[in-house]
Amino acid sequence: MTASVGEATPYDTRVELPWPVDVAQTLRPLQRGPYDPCHRRHGDTVWRTSRMETGPVTYRLRQDGPAGARCHAWGPGAEELLAGLPALLGADDDATGFAPAHPLLAGAHRRLPGLRVTRTGRVFEALIPAILEQRVHGVAAFASWRRLVTRFGDPAPGPAPRGMAVPPSADTWRRVPSWEFHKANVDPGRGRTIVRCAQLGDSLERLAGEPPEQAQRKLRSLPGVGVWTAAEVAQRAFGDADALSVGDYHLASVVGWSLLGAPLDDAGMVELLEPLRPHRYRVVRLIVETGGYGRVPRRGPRTAITDHRHH
Repeated sequence: MTASVGEATPYDTRVELPWPVDVAQTLRPLQRGPYDPCHRRHGDTVWRTSRMETGPVTYRLRQDGPAGARCHAWGPGAEELLAGLPALLGADDDATGFAPAHPLLAGAHRRLPGLRVTRTGRVFEALIPAILEQRVHGVAAFASWRRLVTRFGDPAPGPAPRGMAVPPSADTWRRVPSWEFHKANVDPGRGRTIVRCAQLGDSLERLAGEPPEQAQRKLRSLPGVGVWTAAEVAQRAFGDADALSVGDYHLASVVGWSLLGAPLDDAGMVELLEPLRPHRYRVVRLIVETGGYGRVPRRGPRTAITDHRHH
């Protein structure tokens, strides 16, 4: 991997992975809704912002060959971002030994060789939107994330698409007033959880250097952070291909209809996927990327969109 930088030019880097990678597909779990101010996709190009230890960064990734990607990065955090670029694109995600017997999974794995599990290493950046998505409809959580990042985040460095912003720092999240969470349709419980986690600051980032199972246990020890939230963080920040989001409103049903043609509850999903350790999250990604949600019959209750601003 080589990089060059000038006073008025971005870092320009190309990375080649040891196996195929689909850039847009691999990074899709990092996007929080279609209007995420930290993630935009235009054709085969993905724009993202992040807050590294060394500062904010905007980066643009474009597919460059079956196992390659070209990255341009702007901002103080650019060099640090590039150092972690292979892991971000799934270089640490070794699917060797994953040979599912189920026809749907075997076919999906064969058709999607570039689907990798990303590893951002940015724990707090994955934790905040996961907290916002606890027990609420995704549409409402995405709107809350968009409002809070736009209100309290920093301008994106470089020529980022209009409307993009860098996620707030832990110190900024810690200082967000309760009424601002209320305006963003975030109930007091989730707001308090965000502030409590923000008070831990950099200590949370150190979890990225620990074994995923141990790091998840430490996350679950935080008030307001349960199994589902810890798994959502592990999938993105730790690159944990086995992190299963138990407690998700829809996931067990999606897995059940996709693999059995019938709904499952959480216990049934855990039992069904147990033989597929340590690739349970990979299984979920394959199911979702091949239309898993479309296999669920359109009937039954749906998550209500609650507006906490009127409470």
